[in-house]
Amino acid sequence: MTLQEKLERVCLAIFFSLSLQGAYSQLVVTPAGPTVVNEIAGNNVTLSVSLSGASEAAVVWFMGDLPVGIWIIDSSVDPDIAENHKDVLKIEKSGSLSFVNVPLGYTSNYTVEMTKSGLGKASTTFTLKIFENFQNLTLSTQPDFAKEGTDRFTLHYSMMQGVVEQQMWFFNGREINTNSHYVVEQRSLVILGPNRSDTGQYSVHLTNPFSSTTALKNVTVRYGPDEPILEAQPAKPFYVVGDSVSLSCQAEGYPQPTVQWLFGVQILANSNKGVLNLTNVQASQGGVYTCSLLNEETNEKRQKNLTLTVYDRPVGNPMCSVKSVNNTDLQYHCGWMGGTPQAQLSFPVLNNMSTGAGHISLNVTASDNLNGKTVECMAYHPLEQNRCNITASSPVEFLPNVTAVDPDDKIEVTIRCVSEASPQAVVSWYRGSEAVTNGTTHQISNDTTQLEIRDYKVNNPLLQNYTCMCRNPLGRQRREILLQGPSISDFSVFLNPNGTTVTLTWEVPRTSVVTGFDIQMKGPGQNSTATHSGGSSDGYRTILKIPGSDRSVEISNIDPDLTYRFRVIPKAHQTVGEPSEVHRIGPAKGLSGSAIAGIAAGIPCSFLFLLLLVGLICLCVYWNKNKSHQPRYPVSRVPEKIKTTQLDITTHNRLTEGLKAPPDYNRFQQTPSERSVALPTFVPPPPTRVATTV
Repeated sequence: MTLQEKLERVCLAIFFSLSLQGAYSQLVVTPAGPTVVNEIAGNNVTLSVSLSGASEAAVVWFMGDLPVGIWIIDSSVDPDIAENHKDVLKIEKSGSLSFVNVPLGYTSNYTVEMTKSGLGKASTTFTLKIFENFQNLTLSTQPDFAKEGTDRFTLHYSMMQGVVEQQMWFFNGREINTNSHYVVEQRSLVILGPNRSDTGQYSVHLTNPFSSTTALKNVTVRYGPDEPILEAQPAKPFYVVGDSVSLSCQAEGYPQPTVQWLFGVQILANSNKGVLNLTNVQASQGGVYTCSLLNEETNEKRQKNLTLTVYDRPVGNPMCSVKSVNNTDLQYHCGWMGGTPQAQLSFPVLNNMSTGAGHISLNVTASDNLNGKTVECMAYHPLEQNRCNITASSPVEFLPNVTAVDPDDKIEVTIRCVSEASPQAVVSWYRGSEAVTNGTTHQISNDTTQLEIRDYKVNNPLLQNYTCMCRNPLGRQRREILLQGPSISDFSVFLNPNGTTVTLTWEVPRTSVVTGFDIQMKGPGQNSTATHSGGSSDGYRTILKIPGSDRSVEISNIDPDLTYRFRVIPKAHQTVGEPSEVHRIGPAKGLSGSAIAGIAAGIPCSFLFLLLLVGLICLCVYWNKNKSHQPRYPVSRVPEKIKTTQLDITTHNRLTEGLKAPPDYNRFQQTPSERSVALPTFVPPPPTRVATTV
């Protein structure tokens, strides 16, 4: 039979007894001790009561709402205890409820009721709290760390044993109560929307009537990276190639964010300090630099860009030019290449609305007002403003130049017509009235300034007359070239001060066809009436053959006491031109200046002396006629001994120093084959003093 069934039977018996006997007394149940009892688990404890008012009344103990024991006062029957509580609960003879080695689970409200039929019911309630001493209290977090911007962060305590009667939470020593930011729950504290200001020390303090304990926990809220601050030092609006600059990237965060610099897709550096040093920067290093920050614990990232402007000056200076377009228009061009950014160019005089980056070209119709007009190009670059100018002009008067060579036994003549003009003049060639084109006989150079005549016949008069016309959009110049045979236009001889080296120089007419020269000499060791090898019937012999481009030759080892004669023979392959004039070098002829001065001083005295002498001679002649008529002959003199020397010959395109310069025969234009340096200084031989005996 269960405790519930027994209780029901007791209630029925009490009811019937009360019905029969009536109620003549009042039931009283009073605590015999404290109604709130605290006890350590494992100890014995009794909830003491005092019962009065009736005998054989039923006493029932409730644990909460659950009856756990029944006893009938003055009954010989033992109290009936619930089966699952028999090891712990015991109803004493006084009606009190005792606990043996009370476990933690018996903390509850206990109520005792006494009933008897006809007398009603009386009760009282006790509160029993079972506690343990605290052991090993610890705090933990969920999640493992607090992150700024998340919904919540929880601190939870745990312990090996202990029953909490009261818990108190503190932040940096200040008590925490439930509000909009904190929620205090059983065994935990919840932080709503944690932020960096929640970083600090948290503690929980637990108490019960028998012990107390405290646990601490340092919480650091992870946050960032915040908005980064980017700077370039030294701070400038732009940098010049060769400068040095430091880029810094700083942002708040915990832990300190890792900084990574990127240039395009190229990773430049990783650094907690966030500084990127650039030395000797180049124009290619200008552009957008990206600072990427990473919180390695929260994996939060942030990026920010910085634009580095690097300028590089364009190379050199602006260059202006003008060229012909279809020989009718002028194209003005201005360029200033390189540089970052490219320079902005314009021709304000021609068009103030048109500009170009790095270069600009403008086409204009040629007109007389542009002939000789200086047009300026304005160039703007952030590092420098510059300019250049160009003047277009029509061709000017010019003199053609003719050169010739004879490779493979054929004469090749080159006529060159160059007229100063801007843009450069285009040359048209004519033979007689017929236009000359490229072919087997004629070849025009790429720049049209030279006409090459192949297999030229010197003696063919039909091929002698050529015309060149130089033209550009602003005008033209025309010149006729009548080709001549080989000839010499000027010939000069210069001695060095010692008289041991002679320099021969000569010129040829501009239109003369010459492929080479024979240098001929007549001098000591030669019979003037004999014909020598390489010589001629007039006693000259060829001592050197030089090409047609040479205009001078130097001959050394000249004996200053002997007489030499030189001349130059121009040649066009096998065709020989007229010899140049002959130049003589050697001892001077006639009396010296001092001798003449002496004679002049002695004339007055000599005149008187001669009168006396004539008279004496007449007397002698008269006397000799009378003495003897036998003829007398003068004694023959020994012939003068001839000296011979070996000459050292050096050809020159340019003359040696120390000689007197000849006249300038190149007043108009000089060609590569003409003399372009000063001639040596001519020093005459020392005077010779001659005495005459009369």
